[in-house]
Amino acid sequence: MPGTAKTEVRTYKNFVNGEWVASSSGETFPVYDPSTEEVIAQMPSSNAADVDRAVKAARAAFDSGPWGQTNAAERGRILFKLAEKIRQNTTLLAELESRNSGKPIVEAEFDIADVATCFEYYGGLANKVMGHVNPVPANALSFTLREPVGVAGQIIPWNFPLLMAAWKLAPALAAGCTCVLKPAEQTPLTALEFASWFEDVGLPPGAVNIVNGFGETCGAALVAHPGVDKIAFTGSAAVGKVIVKSAADTLKRVTLELGGKSPNIFFDGADWEAAVDGALFGVFINQGEVCSAGSRILVEKKIYSKFVEAMTEKAKRIQLGAPLERATKMGPLVSKEQYDRVSSYLEIGKKEAKVAIGGGRPKQFGKGYYVEPTIFYDVDNNARISREEIFGPVASVIPFDDEAGAIRIANDTPYGLAAAVWTRDIYKAFRVVKAVRAGIVWVNHMQPTYVEAPWGGYKQSGFGRELGPWGLEEYLETKQVFVNLDETPIAWY
Repeated sequence: MPGTAKTEVRTYKNFVNGEWVASSSGETFPVYDPSTEEVIAQMPSSNAADVDRAVKAARAAFDSGPWGQTNAAERGRILFKLAEKIRQNTTLLAELESRNSGKPIVEAEFDIADVATCFEYYGGLANKVMGHVNPVPANALSFTLREPVGVAGQIIPWNFPLLMAAWKLAPALAAGCTCVLKPAEQTPLTALEFASWFEDVGLPPGAVNIVNGFGETCGAALVAHPGVDKIAFTGSAAVGKVIVKSAADTLKRVTLELGGKSPNIFFDGADWEAAVDGALFGVFINQGEVCSAGSRILVEKKIYSKFVEAMTEKAKRIQLGAPLERATKMGPLVSKEQYDRVSSYLEIGKKEAKVAIGGGRPKQFGKGYYVEPTIFYDVDNNARISREEIFGPVASVIPFDDEAGAIRIANDTPYGLAAAVWTRDIYKAFRVVKAVRAGIVWVNHMQPTYVEAPWGGYKQSGFGRELGPWGLEEYLETKQVFVNLDETPIAWY
């Protein structure tokens, strides 16, 4: 059985075919509490043999096992039961998520609520997958069936651990797929806690399997495995490119939700207080560890200086603290590796632009991977801090002259995940919405995400969509069925 939020140090196992199993090598790796830098768990370090075992379990459950025979209504009922289990254990999951990832407990509670909502949504959608009758010009019946892709390999990131697992597991299970899930090695705990309830809700062995390990040894083996029909990945663009190349060898279907360098655009005349708050929230929520973070803050020159000053003053009020303290607005970054990465960008930024606030480690913390909320201003859009995804609490404020200039800067990026525009001029807002090349564009808001609406990006932010009926589509195949109704023999000779 997995551990609980109060467990100090626990050795976990993989979850394969309904059983808890150690890695074939017996090797483990540590998982840390990023606020104290202490080890809180030991995880199995899985390799290709472990992945093969999990894929075979998923393959059997799909091809000949009970999940492959489960009807849509029953799948939906099981997803509803999973959602109920999550709601019953919100406190446990939120505390575990907060402690493992470093995110503030209040944010973790919102995330867990969204996890339950995601399973409920796809529980309701499971029995609403429909084919079509095709009006072919023949005495025949032609129709389509929508069928599950098969075995889905799912690789999730560390910034929203259980929520990103839900975004992939829920639509896959609703479609009738079986899954092999690889959590991020930094934040695997809530996924394993979640797995302990599968039997209780009637999810059969092999329907969902969880293997833990590193990308090079575990993730790569999952992508390359010939028994996997589809890969769903959320993470960096660099890793996404590697996955596409590897998946090409077996022509797997692939969906990618990758990085971003999202523009958050502010025009003169926008609601002032809402705009300033939206700029800070858009880049500092979850310590800036958000793929859609509005880290490029584009401000019209008419309000530029005043806007930077207002942001700086409000940023001083952001309370850093231990993740489990309810007053905390920003916790530590997830790992030492990420702390070192963000710290390196802080030094780069000091050479490329001016510092309004932050730029280092907060002095009040002796331990933990804490970084001050940092605002760079007078930033050129060609600077590294404007073009490269930092994934931390680092904002680059860029001035623009007019609407055309804002659009040009917003689109001058290899990414295209999200964007936001702030203005009271509805005509201007819609002109910008149409012109910006991004998968999600918010107007007078930043970061709202709902399971009913699609999520995904343009350009190097990936391809495919998650959430809503679009997310379900990614796990379905279309089969054409042709029934001849003409008794006349085929005269071909």
